[in-house]
Amino acid sequence: MDLFSLGEDNGNGRLLADRMRPGNLDEYIGQEHIIGKGKLLRRAIEADQVSSILLYGPPGCGKTTLAHIISHHTQGEFVRLNAVEASVKDVREVIERAHSNKALYGSKTILFLDEVHRFNSSRQDALLPAVEQGTIIFIGATTENPFHYVNGALMSRSTLFQLEPLSSGHSLLAMKRALADEQRGLGFMDLKADEDALEHIAAMANGDIRRALNALELAAMTTAPEKDGSVHITLEVAEESIRRPIVKADESTQYDVLSAFHKSIRGSSDAALFWFLYAVEKLGMDPMTFIRRLIAASSEDIGLANPQAMVQAVSALEAYRNNGWPEAKLNIAQAILFAVESPKSDGVVKAIANVMGTLEELKSAEVPLHLRDTHYKGAAQLGHEGYQYPHNFPGHYVKQDYLPKTIARKVFYQATEQGNEAKIRHNQQLRRGQ
Repeated sequence: MDLFSLGEDNGNGRLLADRMRPGNLDEYIGQEHIIGKGKLLRRAIEADQVSSILLYGPPGCGKTTLAHIISHHTQGEFVRLNAVEASVKDVREVIERAHSNKALYGSKTILFLDEVHRFNSSRQDALLPAVEQGTIIFIGATTENPFHYVNGALMSRSTLFQLEPLSSGHSLLAMKRALADEQRGLGFMDLKADEDALEHIAAMANGDIRRALNALELAAMTTAPEKDGSVHITLEVAEESIRRPIVKADESTQYDVLSAFHKSIRGSSDAALFWFLYAVEKLGMDPMTFIRRLIAASSEDIGLANPQAMVQAVSALEAYRNNGWPEAKLNIAQAILFAVESPKSDGVVKAIANVMGTLEELKSAEVPLHLRDTHYKGAAQLGHEGYQYPHNFPGHYVKQDYLPKTIARKVFYQATEQGNEAKIRHNQQLRRGQ
């Protein structure tokens, strides 16, 4: 049974995007890096030798279509389940039937699980034995980062293929095919679509071919015919048929944008400000998420090279708490720009790492006698004496040991020559007699 084939004999009521779904690799649009001539996945599909795979990419990039094509090339049973609706019982029924087919007829079963990220860990675990034993060939499709949502065990038993976002050019090609196809598309109509109208739909679809075809069909079916019976899709009609692109704001995207923001703090004011405002204004993310990351970056990437970066970041936090959004937008932007334009240092990070490394090696640490508490009678009798008070010496510094004897010469914090740290480095060299 091929669940993709249900209803294919009757196009009535089926959307244009469904009718125009490619049935073979030659009709498939995009993703040449994985299904181009001679590529591994293409060879496997053509030879009906597809193993367990994961298809990862944004909406409308061709994941389900690729599974649809695989279903036409396989000699075994192809079963499709949607993770939103499927239960463990559904999966087990497929596995039991697959086991019987393999034992009785020697035939294989391919299970296509759409939106696999919606399957929780326990439901994914139900698949593992059957995948390991070769009872089923698993194909999973997801718009979410599989490393966040797919069990490590299932990941390790599947080959990951990442599908790239499609371009407006891909959407244009798909629409022109639909306009020319008399059997599955809109070619049966006396239809004229202006080039700027098609380009607008393609741009607004934002790489989602399904959305572009749906908008084209809506324009064709709702536009009043001319006197001669023809239908003319103008730019004005196209603008009414599709609105501004829908921005994908799933959890993986939010992690990626936050990562881009932090990395931009290290090198680009323009990019840092862009990713912050894009996340808040377009994706609806909480400004507090970025303020927290900015505070972290103030120590992680700037540190003592410019201590004021931390002050600016914390002040932005207070401004946001007191004034809210969008009133605090300027305050936060100021703190971001101040951080990016500050001299950079990872001295704090390295100092912590150096101390933590030493702690791993040490079994225990004895506090030197001259540093121990002396606020009680008998301290001197125990030898807790000898501490030299730095403020009694020139420059308010005196050379003495502060670390345990076993690591007395260890250096954990080494100031860089960046910004304010250049002065600190100079002081360090003087104190160390360099």
